[in-house]
Amino acid sequence: MDQQHVLVTGGSGFIAGHCILQLLAEGYAVRTTIRSPDKEGAARRVLEQAGMVHRDRLRFVAADLLRDDGWADAVAGIETVLHIASPVRPGPVDDEDEVIVPARDGTLRMLRAARDGGVKRVVLTSAFHAVSWGHPHSGHVFTESDWTILDGPGVDAYGKSKTLAERAAWDFVAAEGDGLELTTMLPVAVMGPVMGHAVSGANHIIQRLLKGEMPAVPNLFIPIVDVRDVAQAHVLAMTHAEAAGERFLISNGPALALREIGAIIRAALGEQAKRVPTRVLPGLVVRLLALFRPELRSFVPDLGYAKKTANDKARQLLGWNPRDPREAIVAAAQTMVRQGLAGG
Repeated sequence: MDQQHVLVTGGSGFIAGHCILQLLAEGYAVRTTIRSPDKEGAARRVLEQAGMVHRDRLRFVAADLLRDDGWADAVAGIETVLHIASPVRPGPVDDEDEVIVPARDGTLRMLRAARDGGVKRVVLTSAFHAVSWGHPHSGHVFTESDWTILDGPGVDAYGKSKTLAERAAWDFVAAEGDGLELTTMLPVAVMGPVMGHAVSGANHIIQRLLKGEMPAVPNLFIPIVDVRDVAQAHVLAMTHAEAAGERFLISNGPALALREIGAIIRAALGEQAKRVPTRVLPGLVVRLLALFRPELRSFVPDLGYAKKTANDKARQLLGWNPRDPREAIVAAAQTMVRQGLAGG
């Protein structure tokens, strides 16, 4: 194939790293952003250890979400951008703007550079946080048509940042895009093989279970998708003409209870999972603890509630065919144990 050039933002990140691996494996030339040039060596080593092929087709450029410097060079000669870089800080923060501003302003900074640089399409990594938070409990099946209710219960700064950044992106493309195409991806909790020694996103749940940091688990339900399938969905979204102007909910199967996630880990890892808790913490106890531990407060509204999701659009329009989410759980746990990230 003619070597198409793709820019992936946030090249040292979890989802971005898996996108880079898939793009290179499929023959693309990849450029990726890092915040400073001195991070290139470490980022490249992590990708090589994860099995990167065609390493000569990967180039790093320095660009920061909070600065204009570097973005014009980053998009020069690029046909497609996978914009994945964004602060990931779920839970309580002292100042919400520390999360919201970089996400929203960084997205707009990248979009302006992409438009001015002649990029054809931007595939933006939003999140399920921009879809399902703040809604009343019901049997509703969440799809791409849903948006988070910003002033609803359980909406933290991270949820606001993803929602506001995505809305700002759609508004920008409609008003000032000058033909720039936008597609947004809305993955549920992303788990899967760890790259390097950084544990990101929902993989923290697996790590906490393996370390036995919770003597018992709250009655929470987590919808899960494998990071390798998230990467595949991004690549499909940049290659399908019909994906322009669309949102895609990247989910797979029913939400799994934390106790079930623990059972999957114990079954797969045996003695290596001996610290994984088996008991469920009563909801009343979680609510009482949340009075004194702010990090628990965003969980309280969803105790006992399993959100339902549909992925029909991604399957039908993109031809996306994800693996069983249990594979993501097991792969995450196994790589953490192998790389010494599961405790002593």
